[in-house]
Amino acid sequence: MQLLAIDPALGGMALRARSGPVRDRLVGLLDWLPQPQQRIHPAISDEALFGGLDLSATLARGQFVQEQGLLSRPGTVILTMAERAATQLAARLAMVLDAGTTHRLIALDEGAEPDEALNPKLAERLAFAADLSDVTISEAIAPDPFDPSAAITHLHQVAVPNDIAEQITRIAAQFGIDSLRAPLFALRAAKAHAALRGKMTVDANDVEIACLLVLAHRATQMPGSDEEAEAPEPDQTDRDDQDQTDTLNLPDELLLEAIKALLPDNLLDRIAAQKARQGKGSGSGAARKGNRRGRPMPSRAGRLGDGARIDIVGTLRAAAPWQTIRKQATGRNSVQVRSDDIRVKRFEEKSDRLLVFTVDASGSSALSRLAEAKGAIELLLAQAYARRDHVALVSFRGTGAEVLLPPTRSLVQTKRRLAALPGGGGTPLAAGIITALEQAITATRKGLTPTIIILTDGRANVALDGAGNRAQAAADAQRMAQAVRAQRIDALIIDTGNRPEPALAALAQTLGAIYLPLPRADAARLSASVATALGD
Repeated sequence: MQLLAIDPALGGMALRARSGPVRDRLVGLLDWLPQPQQRIHPAISDEALFGGLDLSATLARGQFVQEQGLLSRPGTVILTMAERAATQLAARLAMVLDAGTTHRLIALDEGAEPDEALNPKLAERLAFAADLSDVTISEAIAPDPFDPSAAITHLHQVAVPNDIAEQITRIAAQFGIDSLRAPLFALRAAKAHAALRGKMTVDANDVEIACLLVLAHRATQMPGSDEEAEAPEPDQTDRDDQDQTDTLNLPDELLLEAIKALLPDNLLDRIAAQKARQGKGSGSGAARKGNRRGRPMPSRAGRLGDGARIDIVGTLRAAAPWQTIRKQATGRNSVQVRSDDIRVKRFEEKSDRLLVFTVDASGSSALSRLAEAKGAIELLLAQAYARRDHVALVSFRGTGAEVLLPPTRSLVQTKRRLAALPGGGGTPLAAGIITALEQAITATRKGLTPTIIILTDGRANVALDGAGNRAQAAADAQRMAQAVRAQRIDALIIDTGNRPEPALAALAQTLGAIYLPLPRADAARLSASVATALGD
């Protein structure tokens, strides 16, 4: 918070914590940030944010009256329930942060699950992030009172060594951070930290703290030894020619190890899940826009017809600025509304989701991972039941596939069918895909949003005609995958083999599906990975 108070160009902070005393203690530090502080919620309208027409004043005076929005004055914006912010709101707030340095944004992320998170495009524009999920009240120690005025004045006098920007950019690249905002934020944070300490030049301690605060939560990969060894070193001759005040002799290895120490143990799993969520987004069914029912959306210009309903307030807002001209043209003093002013109501409705579990019950799978797959599906079924999702169960083994359970919400019935699932025989992967596709197409016609989840070790050896031909079986599986993609049905492939199968990765690419190789995962980890990939 101190660095944010010193340099507004740092954008803000994403704070992940449930409502409670720990978060309240940190939020209390917001008094250091500029006033006024405006709290907004995810459903806030554009008019409330940016201002717009003051309808009652405009109609009363007969001339346009502008209403001020919450963002009309510089200050601090606190976004509550930030994980629920729609893409439209995230884009508008990102636009405000990109426009200048008049606002700081504090995004309070109250998500209980890993997939419930702040919009990544908005998070990219916030220099800092903190996760208080595991912090106790005894650990939340509030610092001493802080007055940023002296540090703000001193900020412009802080000198930055010439090689810092290059080094920070190099470190960010090794952690897989492809956004240039990250090294820029780290550079600004280092300068602000130096100003906070009253120093005239950024030193190694400032750079290390800045990299920890800005880069650690953005990492998408663990730097390998090869990458570290190949990191370019400044030329020694250039170092000798430069003055010591113009360079910073801080080895990359120190920064790398310091940032690594803050990274969670399950970073790679979280990265895979994040990419999966970005690749797909069908977590709770597809959104359908219409004008009859669902969550209200901003009205749009339109004409009455096809069941459309007029938005009276929106229509009057559109007509109000033109009343003076229209009254002069017609000589009438009444409110005049024309067809171009008509605004119709819009709603967004989400359809129910269907999860089509397609399970490999062949001999190769049964010998290795069928038990874990069954356990993972049982855990997923319980989650689906809690969300009131529909589930269907398809198994393939021998020479074909069968629907063990059509779409249902019955948890007990699904578990019973799953427990009775036998194993053995060949792997007719193509037959499993086409049977799952049939269930998905039928569900789509009934208004559901299907997702096909295939659990297999990928060793397809039975073609669609029942012949034992590995080459033909692989070709048939590819053709069925193309058919699924042509229907624009989301899919997820879980590789349950003891080692990743390249053929399954190629099949996932054809499907346009998420591919998760989990060779050593137990039932609980399988379930967690699938749930995260689905955005649950």
